[in-house]
Amino acid sequence: MMTKEIKDELLGHIIPFWNSLRDDEFGGWYGQVNKDLNVDKKGEKGVILHSRILWFYSNAYIALKDPALLDNAKHAYEFLTEKCYDKQYGGVYWAMNHDGTVLDDMKHSYCQAFFIYALSSYYRASGDKNALKTAYDVMELVEKHHADDVAYKEKLSRDWSKELANDELSENGLMADKTMNTTLHLMEAYTELYLADKSPKVLERLKFQLDITYDKIFDKDNDKLFVFFDRELNEIGSVYSYGHDIEATWLIDRAVDIIGDEEYAAKFHDMNKRIVAHIAKTAYDKESGSLLNECDNGVVNRLRIWWVQAESVVGFLNAYQHGYGGHEYVDIAENIWSYIMNNIVDKRSGGEWIWAADDSGKPDPSRSVVDPWKCPYHNGRMCIEMIQRLSSAS
Repeated sequence: MMTKEIKDELLGHIIPFWNSLRDDEFGGWYGQVNKDLNVDKKGEKGVILHSRILWFYSNAYIALKDPALLDNAKHAYEFLTEKCYDKQYGGVYWAMNHDGTVLDDMKHSYCQAFFIYALSSYYRASGDKNALKTAYDVMELVEKHHADDVAYKEKLSRDWSKELANDELSENGLMADKTMNTTLHLMEAYTELYLADKSPKVLERLKFQLDITYDKIFDKDNDKLFVFFDRELNEIGSVYSYGHDIEATWLIDRAVDIIGDEEYAAKFHDMNKRIVAHIAKTAYDKESGSLLNECDNGVVNRLRIWWVQAESVVGFLNAYQHGYGGHEYVDIAENIWSYIMNNIVDKRSGGEWIWAADDSGKPDPSRSVVDPWKCPYHNGRMCIEMIQRLSSAS
């Protein structure tokens, strides 16, 4: 039942919604849809949003083989490479105006990561060697300008010469020099690039990112991941992000599975088993069948965020498939999917998924349906992953 419902959600709801936002006048996709489902055709076009759209359509095409999906992937690829890519200094900007002119020209390692991620998938979908070359070009820039002996610097000026205050990836009143989030998604990007081309250099850096995660980011005393850090990767604040933790477990498993290294497999099996068990005990709300958001200094944020629910469905099924626990993890995945269907999927005509719901299931009235962070990456990816995983298991 879950497989059919998820496939119906992908084909009948998520894909048509995003198809409707394609901008054939200025390129890319309309980047703003407010809470009342009004499309702002002159709104900001986030580069992370567009990289995630490219990734989504590329992987939807790989899974479903519909030529219309590949055409949309090409449309996103052209906007990213023609408008968002810095022809002078390399790499991608942070944000564009609606007409494809530059709105914010800073270079963030998180943004570069999603560009690499998207180009690697587009290469696998289309065979376009220019996409693969550009992915390598940007990886080299990340390694040259963002990487240091500890981890990765985050926000730099357009010409890569100056480190800037990391406003975009800092939260909860903190200003983090480095974050778990950026390391996680660089790892995700390098996994995709390694899958595309099996480069020894990519493998070396991917293992560096995995080592950082195990040695520095994994809180071994509390079976969770630290979130925010100073330059030397010492924790600042006391934030526990439930959604990032469950997402990290399956993304790390994917990286380790693709690498095929037995030492890494054993080490991360233990880490991920502990993290998932702790998440199930700490953050899973049995009454509603959903995952809570985060804990900051002991105070739990009980919002049910759309992407947290999506990643939890994949994360708990992955935990079962990797032997971290028994069928109870499948039950949790099914319960969260039911919660999504009842509370997160937007039933309005022309809607997609709401941003968040409160304890009673009421939508957060302040959040947009589409913005630079709200995209088909988490929910679309969840659908693709679940269809593939459940089909192979049947």
